[in-house]
Amino acid sequence: MNGVPAARPGLWCPLGATVRDGGTNFAVASACADGMLLCLFDERGEETRLPMLDREAGVWHAFVPGVGPGTAYGYRATGPFDPARGVRCNPAKLLLDPYARAISGEVRFGPDVLGHVPGDPDAPSGLDSAAHVPRSLVTGDDHRWNTERQWPGRRYADTVVYEVHVKGFTATHPDIPEALRGTYAGLAHEAAIAHLLHLGVTAVELLPVHQNVPEPFLADRGLTNYWGYNTIGYFAPHAGYSAAVREGRPGGQVAEFKAMVDGLHAAGLEVLLDVVFNHTAEAGEDGPTLCFRGLDNPAYYRLDPDDPRRYVDTTGCGNAMNAGDPLTLQLIMDSLRYWLTEMRVDGFRFDLAPTLARQDGDFDRVSAFFDLVSQDPVVSGAKLIAEPWDVGRSDSYEVGRFPPLWREWNGRYRDTVRDFWRSHDGLLGDFATRFTGSADMYGGAGRRPTASVNLITAHDGFTLADLVS
Repeated sequence: MNGVPAARPGLWCPLGATVRDGGTNFAVASACADGMLLCLFDERGEETRLPMLDREAGVWHAFVPGVGPGTAYGYRATGPFDPARGVRCNPAKLLLDPYARAISGEVRFGPDVLGHVPGDPDAPSGLDSAAHVPRSLVTGDDHRWNTERQWPGRRYADTVVYEVHVKGFTATHPDIPEALRGTYAGLAHEAAIAHLLHLGVTAVELLPVHQNVPEPFLADRGLTNYWGYNTIGYFAPHAGYSAAVREGRPGGQVAEFKAMVDGLHAAGLEVLLDVVFNHTAEAGEDGPTLCFRGLDNPAYYRLDPDDPRRYVDTTGCGNAMNAGDPLTLQLIMDSLRYWLTEMRVDGFRFDLAPTLARQDGDFDRVSAFFDLVSQDPVVSGAKLIAEPWDVGRSDSYEVGRFPPLWREWNGRYRDTVRDFWRSHDGLLGDFATRFTGSADMYGGAGRRPTASVNLITAHDGFTLADLVS
């Protein structure tokens, strides 16, 4: 791997790391960087930096012979660090590949992972972050599926969804082997599947399984974001839920996740993913530089037009993804297609979904994101469920306003049924309306009662047992 890797001109260059022709093609997008370094790591952790000399339409790419699955890598973007203009390139920061199919390692929070100097947000940090951040992994595809590719699925009217945390659901089940507890393999175990079938559910909705990291303030206290709503890798199954990774096989989480889906499908259960495309784990302007911020901050995040140092935040998490930028929209759509076609899940529940429709700030039923979903031949055929609210805006509660393809968590059903259950007065009429399909919310637009996902409780509150006890 001495010298500059050879490019493959004229060939389609998919983003991410693609194994082919005796090597791997690497491609990463950044319109604001003036140079890109591909950083390869050997088994001892030694880093080799290779300049990526080919650039086309904002995509930097290079083909490296001899590199295959299991190779750890990252990027360093050279270019302007000018927060006043919203750009934050800093080659001292090792960056994850936004399209990495697997990620290995943890974030060690501290000044080393900040793009700026603590106390001086306009000055770039010179501290190298490589020893403090995860690595992207090159992956292959050697999984052999046992179930049919085209899973028939179920009608919405026949769907009963059970929200499941991969770790929590399997961690204490006495009939799941101890080595598999807390893992994808544990959820695929016959004891877990038997329990799900006994409950009578038809689909599991997995709390976030994209690679995620805790917020720094939690890590400082020795805590973690247990639910996983702090994504850093939209193509990578979270490594912390993998028995294979536990056994010392980095990258094994991909095949293990596929085997889990295979097993659930064989039992007649659909697999839905709770996805967090509204914000990332890089938090606000004082947060760590792990991936998107260091590659193309203005493309991936909505910046305050009056002060591009700061982020527009409609999520309560410090940032909001820029669903008005083509690069971010491509990332979201590519990720959805990947999980549907390669990982074979059946659909998605979108966390804080109105943020994805804020192309120009306000919630818009004809936003670019909704248009792309409706026109995509793969994504439009999946189960699409919105959490129809976000935070901090006058139009943050959008129950009943999503386009026809979408189903919505019906917060009004949840609140009415809870209060009726608790014997609050004056609710009989509203209870009857909710119980018979919420026609006041969906009928006027010609949407069927199945537009409403009727729920009583979820991870945001008590468990059902606690709620009624």
